[in-house]
Amino acid sequence: MSPVVLVGAGDIASCESAGDSRTAALLDRMPGTVFTLGDNVYDDGTPAEFARCYGPTWGRHRSRTRPVIGNHDYHTPGAAGYFGYFGAAAGASAGAVAGPVAGAGRTSWYSYDLGSWHVVVLDSNCAVAPGGCAAGSAQERWLRADLAASARRTRCTVAMWHHPLFTSGATHGPTTAVRPLFRALYEAGAELVLSGHNHQYERFAPQDPTGRRDDGRGVRQFVVGTGGTSHYGFGSPAAHSQVRHTGTHGVLRLTLREGGYEWSFVPVAGEVFTDSGRGTCH
Repeated sequence: MSPVVLVGAGDIASCESAGDSRTAALLDRMPGTVFTLGDNVYDDGTPAEFARCYGPTWGRHRSRTRPVIGNHDYHTPGAAGYFGYFGAAAGASAGAVAGPVAGAGRTSWYSYDLGSWHVVVLDSNCAVAPGGCAAGSAQERWLRADLAASARRTRCTVAMWHHPLFTSGATHGPTTAVRPLFRALYEAGAELVLSGHNHQYERFAPQDPTGRRDDGRGVRQFVVGTGGTSHYGFGSPAAHSQVRHTGTHGVLRLTLREGGYEWSFVPVAGEVFTDSGRGTCH
């Protein structure tokens, strides 16, 4: 099966910043499926903000975008701006396996197959997500069932949600409430987790849900909150953090192959920070 491409970032659009225009220009020349990692538009995810701020930039690629919901998207009750803007692409589209409905009648988590890979999109707003994130919650039970079903079709899995379990960010600490979701992915043999929330780039070594390095079965996490809004600083490096950078807008490009993957952080024009590598599926 031919390789496929996922490309995107989180913490994206604001009418007060030109960063989203610069990252959208990267997408203009990159084929593949676009992902977002939440906080799609600031400050409150209103329909007007989506139309006025997100639409002219990343909105150029809405037809090939599969979004993640963030905490700022929930500033509008029921995340109505998010669900209204992305519509079926937020979970209820053809080929997607949708979770329970949320807010404005749309789903807040879903999955789909892309090439030889399985892609899982989750809702890390655990206090407001329908069913929460705890072990035994509706979302966690759905995730385990989804992973069991996908194992019959695909070998490799990438998951994405907004709040990172592991981070060295000084602004937002680790979101431990998502650990049961990470654990379900680890136990199913998933390869990658992508998050945003902290407005910076960070790559971790493969880890188990407790943060122990596990090069044999561990899940590699990326934080890619570099989609266009302001930058955040770092605190003390978290265990197994391999690369940390702030101050550069850009996108993460994943090339997903049969049995493996390659990653590359692509900076906006005029910036020089990059990060790249490859890994194999479990």
